[in-house]
Amino acid sequence: MHARTFILGLLLITEIGFAQEWKLVVDFRGQWKFKVGDNSRWAEEKTDDSKWDEIFAPANWEDEGYPGYDGYGWYRKHFRLSSELRNKPLYIYMGFVDDVSEVYINGHFVSFSGSFPPDYQTAYNIDQRFTVPKEYLNFSGENLIAVRVYDSELYGGITRGKPGLYEMEDYLYPDFTISGTWKLNRGDDLEWVTPSFDDSEWKAVLVPALWETQGLKHYDGYAWYRIRFTVSQKMRREDMVLLLGRIDDIDETYLNGERIGRTGRRPVKGDEYQKLRAYTIPSGTMKYGQENVLAVRVYDNFRHGGIYDGPIGFTTTDRYREWERKHRPRQRDNWNFFEELFGR
Repeated sequence: MHARTFILGLLLITEIGFAQEWKLVVDFRGQWKFKVGDNSRWAEEKTDDSKWDEIFAPANWEDEGYPGYDGYGWYRKHFRLSSELRNKPLYIYMGFVDDVSEVYINGHFVSFSGSFPPDYQTAYNIDQRFTVPKEYLNFSGENLIAVRVYDSELYGGITRGKPGLYEMEDYLYPDFTISGTWKLNRGDDLEWVTPSFDDSEWKAVLVPALWETQGLKHYDGYAWYRIRFTVSQKMRREDMVLLLGRIDDIDETYLNGERIGRTGRRPVKGDEYQKLRAYTIPSGTMKYGQENVLAVRVYDNFRHGGIYDGPIGFTTTDRYREWERKHRPRQRDNWNFFEELFGR
């Protein structure tokens, strides 16, 4: 009998708090370059895959010329993007990959599912969707997606779904964005909430993106994010809401040393990572026309971690309420939603 483990609550990144509208902008279904074996250089753009085999995906690789094969294999596909997508929120949907996978865009590690040997954990039944940092994409030339796959037994490969690059059409764009480069440090020290704290030696990371893809692979526990920014005096007239996207798993968020919100508590219940963070900015907390410091304390309980999805920034209370009213009535079961959208 196939040794599979279904992990309740690990529908990570495919489950969302509100139903969303998705538009396919690059279809990954069709022919890919494929090679059995495992070499980290195969994620790189400079790798010559012209003599690799061609394989159709999504499909079991056993049905595409590799009968009985268990082990490692790499998929590679080249694609181009319209410059009109430069400022759009873009996501990759991989569908179902049997059993374990890592995904790279132009050589950059962007997501993973399951766990490779020796700590093997299958993710064959987990639908995969994840944000792609725009900093990794080329809007004026060729791009490369590379997928590292490990199959333990029975079927293997990119097996089901409608893989592609998707745009979220009903995205709540912040009036003032703070996505991009932040500072990150593992560990936990409440001194890090202090605005004057020197974080110059902390690691520079992109937000939103999983922290495992940015140097904290296999790390579960506490880490802190910090960013410095200046908001125009013109925004003083509006009541503001901080949008922190989705965080895996729980967070406490501080603006200029004052806690403005938190989501979840330990022990982690298991669904906190699905919740959109939106925190009202108390009067007098924001400094307009001056430097502000946002510090986010994050605790990751299991597997994926960090500020992994947007929107990231500030919007007016009125805009947020209008968007929330529009979307909350359409909330529904996410598993059925993705089944309907992407197919099985």
